[in-house]
Amino acid sequence: MPASGGGDAMADLVADRLKTWNPCAWPLAQDWRGLVADFFASAQGVRLASFITTRLAGDAVIFPPQPLHALALTPLHKVKVVILGQDPYHGPGQAQGLAFSVPPGVRVPPSLRNIRAEIDRERRAGVLAGGGADHPEQAAVRTSNGDLASWASQGVLLLNTCMTVEQAAPGAHANAGWEALTDRIIDAVQASSGPVVFMLWGSHAQARRPEPVSGAGRAPRLLLLANHPSPLSANRLPVPFIGCDHFAQANAFLVAHGATPIDW
Repeated sequence: MPASGGGDAMADLVADRLKTWNPCAWPLAQDWRGLVADFFASAQGVRLASFITTRLAGDAVIFPPQPLHALALTPLHKVKVVILGQDPYHGPGQAQGLAFSVPPGVRVPPSLRNIRAEIDRERRAGVLAGGGADHPEQAAVRTSNGDLASWASQGVLLLNTCMTVEQAAPGAHANAGWEALTDRIIDAVQASSGPVVFMLWGSHAQARRPEPVSGAGRAPRLLLLANHPSPLSANRLPVPFIGCDHFAQANAFLVAHGATPIDW
C-alpha cells in the first residue's frame, strides 16, 4: 500500500501504474520471449500498442506497471496449472499482473477471499493434501494474504484475459488486443509436454477453454469448470465454486502424472 510520507506516497502511487509502453523492457521468462515478440510484431500487437500509447498520452491511469508479470514468474516449461481471470483490479495499488492476486498488505478482494475459503474448506474436509484443521492463527494469516506469487513460482500461471485496465473502469481495455495474446499463450501451454490443469471459473474464462489436443503422444490435461468465485456466483448452481474441490483435484491429477503438487 502507499507509504504514509507525502513524497514516498506519491512515488508508490506512480509505481503501481504503467508509465510508458515498452514491452521490450518488461521482464519475461526466456521461453515466453519468442511468442511475445511475435505477437507485438503482428497487426493485433501493433493495434494494441497504438491503443495503449494513445491512452497514456491522454493521461489515463493504467494498471498494472508490468502487464506480463505472470510470464516473468511462470516459465512455459514449468506451467502445471492455468487459472484464467478477466482483467486486472482497477484500484490503486491492487493489480500486480497476476490474476486474482494483490500485493502483500493490500486488502484481499472478495473473489480471492472465496478462493482462499474454498482451499481452507478442502483442507478441513481432508480432500486436499495436508488437510485437517489449521491452527486458527495459521488459517487467519493465509486468508488475509492476497499475494499469490508463491503459486506462480510453483507453476501456476495466473493469467488475465485482458492484461491492462484503467483506474475505476473495469473492462476499459477489453477487445483492445490482449485477448489475442492470451489465446496464443493458452495454445502454447496446451501444446506443452507436461501435465497441465486448466481451472476455468465463470463463463468468461470458460469461453477460452483450450482446444483438445489429438494424437497418441498428447500430454495429460485436466479441465476443471465452476462458477466464478465472486460472491454473486460462488454458491450458485449449476456448478458452485464453493465445494468444487478444484485444488484437491488438481493436485491429485498432478501427482498421478508424476508432477509435484501445488502448495496452495
